[in-house]
Amino acid sequence: MTGGKAVALAVSVAVAALTVPVLAQTGGPFPDEQVRKGAAIYSQNCAPCHGPRMMDSQVPVDLRKFPPAEKSRFLVSVEKGKNQMPPWGHLFKPEEIEALWAYVMAGEK
Repeated sequence: MTGGKAVALAVSVAVAALTVPVLAQTGGPFPDEQVRKGAAIYSQNCAPCHGPRMMDSQVPVDLRKFPPAEKSRFLVSVEKGKNQMPPWGHLFKPEEIEALWAYVMAGEK
């Protein structure tokens, strides 16, 4: 292997290695069932304030544009509340909050 090819291979391997943790942090693709569960939870509990399909110009946080790298911020906000948003951690199981995350990240189809 020539020097240029070895460097290119090393760079490719490094990029791949760095990409895997990022996908794990953002959740990557979600199972359809999890997204559907999150959509149902959202529709019943979140839509009254955040709007149907995550669209309400009166809410300062546009969930359609929530940064994938800020999952922990999302989880804490849902569990403990933030500003005018009440805490939901006592009402939702952890897997339900994960389903909400999946729905927000997958976006409304």
